[in-house]
Amino acid sequence: MSTQIPVSFEFRSDQSFDNFLPGKNLELVQQLQHLPSSGQKQIAIWGESHSGKTHLLNACCKQARQQALSSFYLDLQTISNPEILDGLETVELVCIDNIDCIAGQTAWEEGLFGFYNRHQQLHHQLLISSHQAINNLAIQLPDLKTRLNWGLSFKLQSLSEAELIKVLQITAHQLGFELADQVAKYLFARYSHDLVKLNHLLREIDQATLSAQRKLTIPFLKQMFNEQE
Repeated sequence: MSTQIPVSFEFRSDQSFDNFLPGKNLELVQQLQHLPSSGQKQIAIWGESHSGKTHLLNACCKQARQQALSSFYLDLQTISNPEILDGLETVELVCIDNIDCIAGQTAWEEGLFGFYNRHQQLHHQLLISSHQAINNLAIQLPDLKTRLNWGLSFKLQSLSEAELIKVLQITAHQLGFELADQVAKYLFARYSHDLVKLNHLLREIDQATLSAQRKLTIPFLKQMFNEQE
């Protein structure tokens, strides 16, 4: 077994608890904010795509670094080799995103099982996310499935339309411009409710208003969209 600590994949420092709107997920957010002092060794988060799972995992990594603790964010959608897990047990907080992606893959399941045992023996903390409850994942290794079901499990509840609009306004404010209620509702009505896509759109709008040196209004957005069509 290698003891080499993997090269760190930098978490997204712009995703923090300060810009996460809890909605109906206040209990979950409070649990995460109390890591590691709560002593909770494992928390699983599951829910729909773009519901905020990745944001929360990154927020936990950022919080750990602020507390001078080691942390590591790993998105299994983007990693092909389970050797990334070798040495990861030495990290005090490991956040594994999209764990459902490796269900049924023998090499990954065995690698994850070995990492899990080593990590727990060191009394470190693990945060995992998936699109469905861990018990419903197609994991073939029974002992791994059992271990991943230990600890707390939370379903991430979707935000209401009003809450999603508030998230857009928070993001816009962080980018340096204000998103009026009517403008936010216009964007929300015209485009997908996918927050990732909407956040990308806000960055395009920010650049467009800066280039045009104009205030963000619905007429400006209509002009901008027509130019792109």
